[in-house]
Amino acid sequence: MAKKNASLSRADKFLPKEAQEELKVIFAAVPHDIFVYLFSQKDDDQQVLQMGRELIQAFQEISDRIKFKEYNLSHKQAKKWEVTTTPSLVFSPERYSIKYLGIPLGEEGRTLLETLMLIGLGDSQASDQARKVIQKIDTPRKVNVFVSSTCPYCPQQAINAIKAAIENPGLISASIIDTGFNPELTERYSAFSVPQTFANDVLIAKGAQPQELFAASLDLLEEQHYFIPLSDAERVETDLVIIGGGPAGLTAGIYAVRSGLNTVIVERENLGGQVATTPIVENYPGLAHVGGKNLVDIMVAHALEYVKIFPREPVMEINPDSTIEVVTAARRFTARAVIFATGASYRRLGVPGESRLAGRGVSYCSTCDGPLFVGKEVVIVGGGNSAVTEAIHLHHMGVKVALIHRGDTLRAQEHLVKDLQADKIPVLWNTEVKEIRGKERVTEIEIYNNKDDQTEIYAADGVFISIGYIPEVDLAKKTGLELTSDGFIKQDGQHRTNIPRIYSAGDVEGGYKQIVTAAGAGAAAAMTVFEDLTQPYWKEKEIQGKR
Repeated sequence: MAKKNASLSRADKFLPKEAQEELKVIFAAVPHDIFVYLFSQKDDDQQVLQMGRELIQAFQEISDRIKFKEYNLSHKQAKKWEVTTTPSLVFSPERYSIKYLGIPLGEEGRTLLETLMLIGLGDSQASDQARKVIQKIDTPRKVNVFVSSTCPYCPQQAINAIKAAIENPGLISASIIDTGFNPELTERYSAFSVPQTFANDVLIAKGAQPQELFAASLDLLEEQHYFIPLSDAERVETDLVIIGGGPAGLTAGIYAVRSGLNTVIVERENLGGQVATTPIVENYPGLAHVGGKNLVDIMVAHALEYVKIFPREPVMEINPDSTIEVVTAARRFTARAVIFATGASYRRLGVPGESRLAGRGVSYCSTCDGPLFVGKEVVIVGGGNSAVTEAIHLHHMGVKVALIHRGDTLRAQEHLVKDLQADKIPVLWNTEVKEIRGKERVTEIEIYNNKDDQTEIYAADGVFISIGYIPEVDLAKKTGLELTSDGFIKQDGQHRTNIPRIYSAGDVEGGYKQIVTAAGAGAAAAMTVFEDLTQPYWKEKEIQGKR
């Protein structure tokens, strides 16, 4: 009896009597044993180790489901379970890959308690939406969450990681790293604020997140600032389907819903289009200097206040009958109208160094990036209207520019060529770019004269590529939409295509290829859709045709 009282004093040391009784009821209902292994070595702080032992033993007194053992770091189990630092706790390693690097004291006692409960339940207790995202992760994720014992927000993020490891144990591991016990790891990851979360050594979150945002960040290996719920619906009825989640599509969604139309946006890839990969945007009204990804996050968060979005869901076909059917890889939408906002991508050279140095001297937009090169030397690659216009634009901006063209005559309009000559902008005729070079930024290019068969190195601070656009019109052609001679969707000036109730907006129509013009086109297209669905112009044409 005396032994029992002495043992109970451990639980009394850490938990009030009322809490102990509540925990006894909770742990009595869990179906699984909870194995906890403490790894240590003689160099560890023995006083802290003893506190850790007593903390776990306190929980042992509450539930016999908790099984506790201690091993030295040299024990064979340390190698088996990939334990390399001490003190460390390993939880039910035959079922999960969950570790705590350190001793969970202070605020982290909450992390320990919830970890024990979740493992005992054998259920992550994640929300339905978080479960869906975590379950669809099909490649390994090694999660490291840096925490401290004095941080009140850290347990939330630590438990997010542990829930993920329980929900998808075959692919997700979770290590909670106490910065006080692991200064070298903290230094290596530069995790000097907590909580910070890394997955596969990529920073995916600073601070604590709602579990759905954590799941999305873990899935995409990039910090997410909004969460789009997944849908299991096989059929969705709506007024308007917008195909494309760039500036045109997102803006169209906002304006359509505000006009009273039930609307969805379907995007085959990540949201934002080319904007999401633009390092810096400096010409969007109201935001003098903003990262492209940040601008996308702002747009998406705004659009989500109005419209339901289906990301990473390619459209396979459109059946433009009396009720339009849009078929994706996951479901079918029935709608009264469709807007194509599928965009256009810059045509690339496809030479070594182009992708690696994109955003670091390689650019596809002089309007966007030209001011960064004032006083520096750049080249424009191309020979059409866009290339010559951009060369003139950069010249007047104060950039030292030369034009590189693979032919011996320009395809640009005559008045543009005269302006180029008047500005004395040099042209490298019969010249092709073979490689773009530079360690951190563009410093030079390798060029080839296809007439003289000579190769040389040309010093440059930037390379602006202006060899055209590739409009995303495969689906449009398949649907039967007419295209312009340049390959863009043909529309009547009010975004109507040749098929009634199917519209277009943004870069897929051609034009200036600017964020602000794409957004404006999206707004205009949405308003046209509303007006047409209210007063169908095609019915008037049908009546006139019968007269």
